Parts: sequence; C-alpha cells; structure tokens
Amino acid sequence: MKSLYNKRDTNNLDDLDLRVYTSRLLGGDNSLVLHGGGNTSVKIDDILYVKGSGWDLATIKKEGFSPVKTIKLIELLDYERLSDSEMVRLQREALVDKNAPNPSVEAILHALIPYKFVDHTHADAMVTISNSNQGEEIISELYRDYLIVPYIMPGFLLAKTVYNMSETIDWEVIKGIILHNHGIFTFANSAKGSYENMINAVTIAEEYIKKSKKKKVHNLEEIRILISEAKGYEVVMRVNESRVAKEFASKESEDLYSRGVLTPEHIIRTKRVPIIFKYNYKEELERYIDEYIEYFNRYSDGSEVMLNPAPNWAVLRDFGTLSFGRDEREAKIIEDINNHTMRAMIDAKRFGGYKSISQEDSFFMEYWELEQNKLKK
Repeated sequence: MKSLYNKRDTNNLDDLDLRVYTSRLLGGDNSLVLHGGGNTSVKIDDILYVKGSGWDLATIKKEGFSPVKTIKLIELLDYERLSDSEMVRLQREALVDKNAPNPSVEAILHALIPYKFVDHTHADAMVTISNSNQGEEIISELYRDYLIVPYIMPGFLLAKTVYNMSETIDWEVIKGIILHNHGIFTFANSAKGSYENMINAVTIAEEYIKKSKKKKVHNLEEIRILISEAKGYEVVMRVNESRVAKEFASKESEDLYSRGVLTPEHIIRTKRVPIIFKYNYKEELERYIDEYIEYFNRYSDGSEVMLNPAPNWAVLRDFGTLSFGRDEREAKIIEDINNHTMRAMIDAKRFGGYKSISQEDSFFMEYWELEQNKLKK
C-alpha cells in the first residue's frame, strides 16, 4: 500500500483542512473503509473534531466533523457503565456547536488517545489476519509495538477497555492499536504522520498475506523428529511431491483427508487416515494421537492392545505427502499405497464423491488378528 499524501496539496492548509484531506485519502481506498466506515479526528486547542455519524470519509467536509470538548469526553471514562443512549446524549451535551452531527461512537476513544491526529480504519488485510484461526498469534508477532485489544463492542465498552489497558503503557512507544475482528487505530501529532502510520501498518499485513500465498516451506526434519519420538524409534521418511500428492495436498482436496482407506487391507499399513500438517506440527500431532486413542476406545471390547497411535503418513498442505516407516522398504510400501489411494479419491469425485468403509469396520480390520499376522511376517 502506497502513501498518497502529497505536500503540494497541503500548502497553507490549517489543521482541520489537513484532517479533511487525509480523511479523504483513507476514505477513497475501499480496502481501508467501506460505505461510511472508519473515523478520524483532530484535536485543536481544547476541542476534538471527530467524524460525525452519517458522514463518509471519502467525501467528508469540514462540517462533517463534530466539535466536542475533549475533557468532557474523557470524563465519561469515570463511568463504570454507560448505555448507548446515555453515551449519545452525553456526547451531544459536550458539543460546542449544537447543530453539528452526533459525534462518532468512537469519540471517547479518540479523546483518550494523547495525540493530535487519530485515524481508524477497518483495513481488509488487518481483519483478514485477525479473523483467522491463527490471528492472535500472527498479530502478536507482526505488531509487537502496538496495543492489541481482544474483540469488544465498539463505543463506550471499547474506550473503557483501552483506558484500563493503557494505564500501564507508555503511549510514546505505542505505534497504534489493533482491535481484533474490528480494525486498527494509528495516531501522530501531524496529519501526514498519522496517515502514513496507517499505510505502513496495513502494508505489514498485506505483505504477510502475500507471502503466505506462496508455497509454505515445511520443516521436514522437525516433522521426522516428532514422528520418531511419537513412534519410539527413528523413522525413515519418504517425501512425495508428485503431481497427485500436490493435488491431494491442496485446499480443494481437503474434504478427502478423513475419508478412509481404498481397500480394507491397506489399513494395517497406513492407518485409517493421515495426519494433516499445516502450522503447528507438535499441536497437530498431539491432536491426531488424541483422536486415535478416542477411536480405539470407542470400538475396542477390551481384548485388543492398542497399536502405536502415531500416524503412518502425513499430508503437508500445499506441499505434498510424507510416509513413515521403520526402514526404507516399509516407508516405500506406505507411499505406494498412498499414491493409489489419493488418485482414486480424486477420480471418485466424478462419480459423486469418495466413500470408504465405516470407522467401526475400519477398526475391526485394523485389529483383526489375521491381518496383524501379516505385519509380523
């Protein structure tokens, strides 16, 4: 994302004009705000000029900013609770111009932030990451010098939450505020600074998303070590990046991963399903083992001894597959079986989808003594 700030456009502009100018830059980019979303403000003397409800940042004018006594807004934070209607009423009472529009629902938070210019957007890239399953972890890593706030209802509750969180924070070292599942605030003592802080922050998220679209680099040695520890012996690992393995490891084939074996006899080699490695290998392995133990307990009558619950093969999303064996021969057998199974699963989509034997039938085949004897031989 590039800054569109042009010094030639800002010559001789006063603070409120500058506020209008950078607000329009933000509002003109629909990857930042849409249809009246977001809000901005500027503090001039003791007055907070904050976007009025109903105005659109893309077309806002001076009269679109509500002039409110800053101290009156900050005093509202002394309340433990404040209903929406009470907040609107008290914010209107703090207006300098009673003909101005209602101040933004985020006016109290704008007043709280100790900087002259404050910008707030709902940047697509930012909420894309924070709304993901790995969002909290990724945001914490990318924005270490930001105040990160779990989702809270906008308005008074959000302002009160930030107020409580910020009591022990040095505002001079905080670059902005990330609101999970909501958006981002940036600020500075100049219009250009606050605007470009927003551009820079959103660019970090955009570049992260762009990089994530590239092929994930999996740590194969880490996986081999984890599987060896779970198995209790050093495994031989075969890496399969064939065309069928890559197709099977794509998101489009995700619904096939838990469908079961191609033929019952294969289950003694491959187990019923592979493990799926995406991000956190250790957690994913622990989850697989827990699910295998549940599967065993569900169908065992107490006479069987549970096999090692660690997986015999793996799908690495957007990469390919792995096969694990005590030696090269065993790993190769598992890989051969997988190649045929993956091809059959993918082809079966043309006939309405793939369906294997039930979990219960799979269990009895996996623990059938006559099948187990084959492995012993």
